[in-house]
Amino acid sequence: MDVLPGGTVLRTPLWVVEHCVGPLPLGTLVVKPLRHVLHVADLTPDESAELGPLLRRVTTAVTAVTCPEQVYVCLWSHAGAVPGHIHFVVQPALTADLERYGAYGPALQTAMFAGGAVPDVAAVAGMCERLRAEPAVSGAWEGGGVERKG
Repeated sequence: MDVLPGGTVLRTPLWVVEHCVGPLPLGTLVVKPLRHVLHVADLTPDESAELGPLLRRVTTAVTAVTCPEQVYVCLWSHAGAVPGHIHFVVQPALTADLERYGAYGPALQTAMFAGGAVPDVAAVAGMCERLRAEPAVSGAWEGGGVERKG
């Protein structure tokens, strides 16, 4: 297995958070269950109970570090045409990307994949360090939101 750029951002008893590999922007994270799960309906009650608060923590950290217009959260689970291990993708929708690709939502992701630009490995490592230092990830979080600019 190849070394994951940036390493693990956050690990809980049931979930792991890592930087996304591929042509999505710097700061895009993947939230996935530690055990192999094909369908959201197959999550255990404990995995389900942890998921909502975990997504909130992760999106809070992504918002604080990247200052996006929005943070997208979507489920990816196909490997080819077959359901695979579920992954929640947490993507900052940055103004520069929205303008560059002239798209938003799923169309933005499609355009980014078509463009094929992959973040630099060193930049990913630096981003992961910044995300790990955020209170929502580091454990110092008290559940507050993020102050938004403008």
